[in-house]
Formats: sequence, C-alpha cells, structure tokens
Amino acid sequence: MREFGLYIGGRWREATGGGRFDAIDPASGRAVATVALGTPADVDLAVAAATAAAKEWQAQAPRERAAAMRRMADALLAETDDLARLETLDAGGTLAYSVITVRDIAARRFEYFAGLADKLAGEQLPVRDGYHVYTVREPLGVTAHIVPWNGPLWEASRSLAPALAAGNAAILKPAQDALLGAIRLGEIAKAAGLPDGLVNVVPGPGATVGEALLDHPGVHGVTFTGSVAVGQRVMERSARTLKRLVLELGGNAANIVFPDADLDAAVDGSIAAAFSNAGQICVAGPRLLVHEEVLPAFTELFLERVSRLSVGPGLEDHDITPVVSERHLRYVLGMIEVGKTEGARLLAGGARVTDGALADGYFVAPTVFDRVDSAMRIAREEVFGPVVTIQGFVSEDEAVALANDTEYGLANGMWTNDLRRAHRVAARLQSGQVYVNEWFCGDVSCPAGGYKLSGFGREEGQQAVDNYLQLKSVRMRVG
Repeated sequence: MREFGLYIGGRWREATGGGRFDAIDPASGRAVATVALGTPADVDLAVAAATAAAKEWQAQAPRERAAAMRRMADALLAETDDLARLETLDAGGTLAYSVITVRDIAARRFEYFAGLADKLAGEQLPVRDGYHVYTVREPLGVTAHIVPWNGPLWEASRSLAPALAAGNAAILKPAQDALLGAIRLGEIAKAAGLPDGLVNVVPGPGATVGEALLDHPGVHGVTFTGSVAVGQRVMERSARTLKRLVLELGGNAANIVFPDADLDAAVDGSIAAAFSNAGQICVAGPRLLVHEEVLPAFTELFLERVSRLSVGPGLEDHDITPVVSERHLRYVLGMIEVGKTEGARLLAGGARVTDGALADGYFVAPTVFDRVDSAMRIAREEVFGPVVTIQGFVSEDEAVALANDTEYGLANGMWTNDLRRAHRVAARLQSGQVYVNEWFCGDVSCPAGGYKLSGFGREEGQQAVDNYLQLKSVRMRVG
C-alpha cells in the first residue's frame, strides 16, 4: 500500500482540502495505493509553479532543453520496473505491455521530441524590397493534459513530451480510475534536472480539478483524451478563455477482412485488435467486417482462437485482463445485454468471469456477436471492452460504406494481399489512421488523431509540436 500526494513545484504535497482517494487494482478489487485529492486551490498553485518554471525553461538554450529531455528518457528507463508495475496494478493491463509502455513508448517519446527541441525554427518570408519579414515559433506557456484511465503513462507521455519540447510547462490531471503509471512523472522530471514546476501532477475529479484547469486564464492550451460528451464539455468551458485544444475522443474502428487476405494472419491480428488491454484501447478494432466468401472459415477459426484465450491478472500476463473499474464493468455487461436484446447472436463469452481467484476482479469473458447490423447499438456505440461484432459484406463498396457508417473516425484497418486495393480503400476510409495487415503498427513518428466526432489535432510525429506553439510574424521596414 503506497501513498502519493500531489506533485507541484518540484515536491510532493498534500491537497489543500486534505482529501484522499484509493487507487484500486481491478484484478482484485482491492486498494493498492492512496492518492491526494486535488482541488481548484491546488490548480492555482500548480499554475503559479508552472508559470515560473516556463520562464526558466524558455530561458535555457534549445540544446540544453533537448539534453534535459534526453535525461528524462533515461530516467524513465531507469524506473521501468516500478512504473510498469504501477501501471499494471492500477490500469489492469499486462505487465509485459506496461514494460513496453515505459521502455519503447514513453521513454522513446521523450527521446524523439528531444531531437526536435532545438530545431523549431521560423522562416524568412520573401517580400518586396525594403522590407524584412520573418516568423518565430513560440511556446503557448502553460498547458494542461487531461488524460484517461486506459493507459495513464502511455497517454500522459504522448502529449507531455511535445509540449515540453516546444518550451511549455505542464499540469497533468490523470483520471482517478487509473493514474499510478503517470503520477511519478513530475518527480522523474525533477530527477532528470528539469526545472521545479515544469511538470506538475494534480489528480482529482473532472468536475472540480478538470474544470478549474479549463477555466484558469493562466492555462493556455488543453489536451484531452476521453469521451465525446466530455470533449464537448471541454470545448464549451475552454471557449471562455479561448484555449488551444487538442481532442482525441471516441473510436469504434472497423476491421475489414477481404477474401484474398492471409486468413491465419487476419485472425491473429484481429484477436490482438479486439482484445488487447481488454478492448480498452481507443484505436481497437471491435467491428469485424468479413467478406461473405471467407466469413464461415474466418468465424470458425476466430472462435477457436478466442476459446484458447486466458483470463486473469495483468501481473501474470494473461490474454484477457480486467476492465478498469466496477463502474466500467457494469457498463460493458450492460452493453452485452443490449446486444442480446437487439437480436445479435452471442457466439462466445457474454458474462463476467467469477471463477476462483478472479471472483473479486472486474473480468469479462471475451465476447463475440454475429448476425449484427449497423443500426444496433452494439455496433454503433463504443463498448470499450472485450466485445467484438462480426458482419458480412459482399463488395468493396459495401465494406467501405459499413466502415464509414459511424460518427467516429479515429482508426480503421484491413487485411488484404492486394496492394492496389489497400491504397484504394485507405483513401476512402474516413479516419485519421488506417492499419493494413497489422493492427497497432507504427511508431512515435507517425501522426495520430481523429475525423468526425473522434476529435481534432494530431499527436505523435513532428506535427505534434505545432499543438503547443504559436506563430508570430515580425514585419520590418529596412529601407
């Protein structure tokens, strides 16, 4: 049982209101840590600390900031074991993936954006004789990062690294349902030699801490990942002070299997797309669209592989780990009941797993429905759990139409050995990311973001730093 405070101004401190809450292990339903419960007064303290740190950070030469961010990457690597265990205990995913999150994702992001920190140049603009015009890219100042529970460290590092590279100071508000993987980021930044107050961590409810960040005139940009409804609320509150926004909202990706696909690869890849992290990944692929020619064979093979998936705690690296909370467990089970009521046929799973040592955890058996149509809620809404729907199609046009028949546009994917088809279909899919013949493929250098109600702005890649910069043009008469 560990205790964590707020991290403000380079030190741990208790919340001004004295409140605390428990961090729950979803595999057991038991508390594994207590965390200080932030308040709007703590947000004021964090903004003050970040404002001072931003001035110190911006006064450093870009090469010095780049070197400090590389030290941050090294510091994360040195803390891999502790951070990975915290991420797994609190968020529920496998320990193996939590190690990857620290080593290959979070640390890699700080290394990657360190390489950009001293290359954020403006440009000279050609104008008529007697004038000199150039642009300067300047940091916003203080940025807020409101991150979800499905991968606290994964999500926090995605926006934090480019924000710091651009010269900003940051306030991180992780979700209460899972936050331990990210809660030490301020402490690690200090250990790496970044200025006190450059990275502050203030956990607490969205209705208090989150809205205080949105309302505060000293916060100049907000990055939010979460539901469409909350994202709309973020836009409304931020409009009062016209903050720069980056929003990644819901997703409900279609996973298309064409008849020429390698069926074994498509089945294995679709298992990973649907059930990794118990389906709690924004770009997961829960909507399987399978060509009628291969639908029976694919479904049989898919169900056989599903039957072999193990269910259990993330610390034991099982295939299906718990969903994050009892509240989310109820939601996922409720959506499964909706699917049954709507007339979808349940082929596998469909219930909570309560065997033996799993009885107190939040485990859902891997669930598969077919005889699904696009009007059903089970296909239209984001379940965000280990639940898959299977629909057939007969033509490329129908597959594209089914894939695009959603309010979301975060990701889609396909399995095909026809390169021309891959390019043709990718061009027609309405999503910010398209996977071909491997789900989740890519790198921190690849931009990611949404179409439609999945949000706006691009994270990862060189484009990400533009979220945290503003452009100034200097126009000078010289003759």
